[in-house]
Parts: sequence; C-alpha cells; structure tokens
Amino acid sequence: MDLAANQLPDDRVTLKELLKNCLQREDKLKQQIHSLLEALRLEKHRLYGASSEKSPDQSELFDEADTFTDESEAVDEPGAAVSTETSKKQTPTRKPLPPELPRVRRVIELSEAQRQCSCGCTLVEIGEDISEQVDIIPAQVQVIQHVRKKYACKACEDTIKLAPTPQVLLPKSLASGNTMAYVITSKYADGLPLYRLSGILDRYGIDMPRQTLSESVLRVAQRLSPLMDHLDQQLMNSPLLCMDETRVQVLNEPDKTPQSNSYMWVQRGGPPGKTMIRFHYDPGRSTDTAKRLLADFTGALMSDGYKSYREVAKANGLIHLCCWAHSRRKFIEAQKAQPKGKTGKADMAVNFIAKLYAVEKQTKTGDAAQRHCVRQHTSVPTLNQFHQWLLKSQQHVPPKTALGKAVNYTLAYWPELSKYTDNGDWPIDNNPAENAIRPFVIGRKNWLFSNSQRGAKASATLYGLIETAKANGKEPYGYLSWLFEKLPGADLQNIDSLMPWNMPE
Repeated sequence: MDLAANQLPDDRVTLKELLKNCLQREDKLKQQIHSLLEALRLEKHRLYGASSEKSPDQSELFDEADTFTDESEAVDEPGAAVSTETSKKQTPTRKPLPPELPRVRRVIELSEAQRQCSCGCTLVEIGEDISEQVDIIPAQVQVIQHVRKKYACKACEDTIKLAPTPQVLLPKSLASGNTMAYVITSKYADGLPLYRLSGILDRYGIDMPRQTLSESVLRVAQRLSPLMDHLDQQLMNSPLLCMDETRVQVLNEPDKTPQSNSYMWVQRGGPPGKTMIRFHYDPGRSTDTAKRLLADFTGALMSDGYKSYREVAKANGLIHLCCWAHSRRKFIEAQKAQPKGKTGKADMAVNFIAKLYAVEKQTKTGDAAQRHCVRQHTSVPTLNQFHQWLLKSQQHVPPKTALGKAVNYTLAYWPELSKYTDNGDWPIDNNPAENAIRPFVIGRKNWLFSNSQRGAKASATLYGLIETAKANGKEPYGYLSWLFEKLPGADLQNIDSLMPWNMPE
C-alpha cells in the first residue's frame, strides 16, 4: 500500500505492522526479480550458449569438415609456448585398420633401369614398405534365383514331383533376407527414412516403393515376435533393470489427435555377458504402463525421478535406484542461471557429484566386490557430507529457483540416489538405458513420426533387436543377415540360439 508522508498512522503498533508488510512485499518483489533474471539467463544460455554438460561418449553435432585435425594448420597465439613433451602427448595416432578386412595388394615396382646401381650391380629386394587406405565399394545388387526342379515319370503321365519351396524370410516377396537386413539397418541403425532407401534402390533399377518397403519391414517385425517374447522373459529375470521412456508421434491412433504424443519405453538388463534391450510402444506414460511392464520383475530397478517408477517400485517391493546424472543435470541448470562469472552453491553441488563419479571411474575396470569396498570407504562419506550440505542449503534457497528445485529434487529422492553404494553391481546412473534410447531419438529427427500403432510396435521390435546386437558387440547388418538366414528353418523351442551372443564369429 502506497501512502504519503502525511497519511502515515501515528499509532506505533499500526506503523510497525505497516512497515512489516512493506518489508514482506519488498522481499517478494526481490524474489520475483531474481526468478525473472534467472529465467532470462537460462533462456539466453539455451539460445546462444554452448552445452556445459558433455558426455565422453557423445559427439558434438557440427560439420566435421570445418574442424582442423592437422596440428600444422592451427594458428599459434603470440607468446604461446608448447613444450616438446606436451606436443608429443597430443600428437594423434592413427588406429590400425581391422585385420579381418580383406586386403588387395597393389605392388609398385622399380623399373629395370632403376634397379641398376651406379656401381654396375643389380639391386636385390630386401623388404617392402606398406601403406593402407580404406577402399569402399558401393552396395552390390544381385538377383537370387530359386530354381525348383521338376521331375516326371515317362511311364506314368500322372506322376510329377516338384522340389520343395525354399525356406525364406518373406515368401512371395522380391526382398531377400540380406535385402531386409540392409533396409532395416539403414532405417533403424543409421536413421535413413524409407523414401530415401527407395530412391537408393531406384538408382540400381530396383522398383521398390516406400509402401512396399514399409509392408516388408512390418512383416519382418511380426516374424521376430518369438525373439521378443524371449527377451521379455529374460529381462524379467534380470537382477537389474534400467528403464527410460521418450515420446513418439503416431498419426493414426484411436481417440487421439495426430499432434498428441505417445511413448516408447526402453528396458535394459539381462544376465552377465548377455545384454538385452527391449523397446515397448504405448499410447500413454501412465503408472498403469509402468506397472504392466514391471509386473513380473523382482530385481533392482534403475530409473530417473519419474513418479510412476517410484510408485510401482513401492507397490511391488522392488529395490529402486535413482539416476545421479539427472540430479547433476538440475544443478548444471542452476549453474547456467547464475550471474556470469560468479560461482555459487550450484558449483559446490556439482563438485560433490564429481567426487562420486571419480570413484566410479577409478573402479570401472574392477569387479563388483572391489567397487563396493571403494564406494563404502569413499563414496559414502562424500554422500553424507553432501546430504548435510543439501539440508543446510534448503533452509536458505528459495524453492522456486533453479537451485531450489535441484536441491529439493535431490533431497526428495535421496534414499534412491544413495542406494547404489549397497551393491557393487548397481550403477550410479541410468546412462545404460539413455544410451540405448538415444539412437531412437536421433532417428526420430529423420522419420519424424509413425503412421500407425502397427508401425510403432514394429519400430519397437527392430530398435530393440538392433540395440541388443550392438550391446553384445555385433555389427547390426551382419547379425540381421545371419538371423534372417537362420530364422525360417529355426527350432522355436531353442530361440536363444538365434540371439546375438550365439552368432558365430
């Protein structure tokens, strides 16, 4: 309330109450100004700033041709001095080409005249100098003819026998198993939409419209349903399951507009040496979906802070682990919201979390027992210090600021965040699931949406199979080509024999 000096009350009690209200109003305005400035700094950082949260296994998205890789092309700044030892350490070394790739020798000889020494003798061969270059040959297109022999009896005109129909992946289709392996790998591993693949085939004179390719992909996904059932069963028996979800747009979905979002859920688990990744399509992101996907699971669940996971874990009696990368991400946001050039509480929180990750890096190559021991001696004391710091900071940080949200989120999920130290096999974050779902997110930028639920379910099947192959060290095309050759005549009672870890080297 704004009052002129001559309107101020004479009563001291009333005046004191008025002053108190003014101070409260001033504090509220200061908080609003702080929030607005924070929001402004965050928005400016999103628009113009570089990402400060970098993962060592993620590449920057830029035009690689614009970067320098040769040190001789870099410009030295005035007065800059580089020691010989430092320059040697930074000299890039070329990784040798895989030894299993075939080699074509192109021998370069000296002429007869050049092999004559000035002393009159003829030079003799003492060795050779070999340099290698990668030589990529475009896809080779060929036609496979399935020739079925016919036989007849010369004496009996009614007896005619025909050789059996070949066992192929897609009967009555122009596409062989290798062709479908190429198409599926290009779309689901490399992110090429089907209309581009149709154009590539057209350059070879092959008429396969996008609709034909799409229907073929859907039919292949249906044939893979026994493998998906096997993955579902094995995942539910896993000691640890990582889960995440991301949106997907489906145009023709019952009772939903084309602009609405559906979701692709991912699960990653499996026994030691057999990493399994499974995608599930669902129209929603509700607790009912999480409950259905975890109905038969009894192990430890790693996820982000999405409330549905917490509710299902509590209802089913699961051990619930929460992702430290998500907590760190919120403090990184708070860092960006700080005034430029200043350090604050967000930096302290990031440093605490960095200490936790340093322990994980130190024990990365060790076994579970060693990791558990180091965590108990190093990570647990750090967690205790961080927890006390969070409780103290919570009393002084406005809850609606970026830092306040980060502090409150971390404290709200503290039991789940700190639980990982109880077992050396449990991860500190949900990065395994996020890494599995990343190819789907990148591919979505190219194909944008699914046309139907059938297409979304087929995508879930094929993304899961390809990511499972990659997680077990198998090249996707090589695995799919092998699988599509074996699948038509396979014994479905022994479906595990078709999984990537059983593929011959």
